[in-house]
Amino acid sequence: MHNHNSQDETSSRRIGLVFLLNLGFTIIEFIGGLLTNSTAIMADAVHDLGDSLSLGSAWLLSRWGQKTANNEFTYGYRRLTLFGAFLNSIVLIAGSIWVLTQAIPRLSEPVMPVTEGMLALAILGVTINGFAAYRISKGSTMNEKVLNWHLLEDVLGWIAVLVVSVILQFVDWPILDPLLSVGFTLFILFNVIRNFWATGKIFLQAVPDKNLHDEIRHKLLHIDGISDIHHQHLWSLDGEQHVLTAHLVIEGSLENGRYNSMKDSVAETLKPFSLAHTTIEIELKQEYCRDESAH
Repeated sequence: MHNHNSQDETSSRRIGLVFLLNLGFTIIEFIGGLLTNSTAIMADAVHDLGDSLSLGSAWLLSRWGQKTANNEFTYGYRRLTLFGAFLNSIVLIAGSIWVLTQAIPRLSEPVMPVTEGMLALAILGVTINGFAAYRISKGSTMNEKVLNWHLLEDVLGWIAVLVVSVILQFVDWPILDPLLSVGFTLFILFNVIRNFWATGKIFLQAVPDKNLHDEIRHKLLHIDGISDIHHQHLWSLDGEQHVLTAHLVIEGSLENGRYNSMKDSVAETLKPFSLAHTTIEIELKQEYCRDESAH
């Protein structure tokens, strides 16, 4: 439990730092976009504003998610971080669509921006967002993975602006501005939708890892005396902490301390999987399962 709390606090600090960096730079972007007359920078500024809102909500939800379980929320509040990842995905998808609506019309009517200002902002943007992406990439929660795509989009966006601003110093090709914006936005949109689907599956309590589910079943069936497994359910609280329930059918009787021996064998078998919660029911082969009608 101590390790989980320590990891949660570290995750919260990472998200908090990235939130403050992103919010501060968003203000700079709006001012810079107006001064340079660059639609790409203004699009990034609006998108970064959405990122800042998502990061701020993720920070709060991450901190609330550290609260301990109680009689009402018996599994605790860890699924709040999953809700944060879900919300962040929605914001990022909406922001990407908005960027596309701004950039696509510019393909037919490109406007030459102030390239010197673009270049300066691009260098600053790559530096700040690159540092933020590096910090958040050290996390392993589902929330941090989704947030990392937010920041990766920002980094790629500023690299695109940097490339365009350098080229436009020498040639009159303003169409490169919206062209690169559309390219990297489509790339990020594809990956965010993939993460959005993965988060949605966890919300619906789908098996987080089918190979893990099968491996657990395989290991349990290799315990001496276990003849069958049913009602095996594996789901995840937040994409990291998994919950397992299963009914184990054993041959013979449970006399002479065999019950305790069987429990010890099951506990030892499940130990390497680092499951957050396990509920195991042991049944005799001839015993009727009370959950059979609900299967």
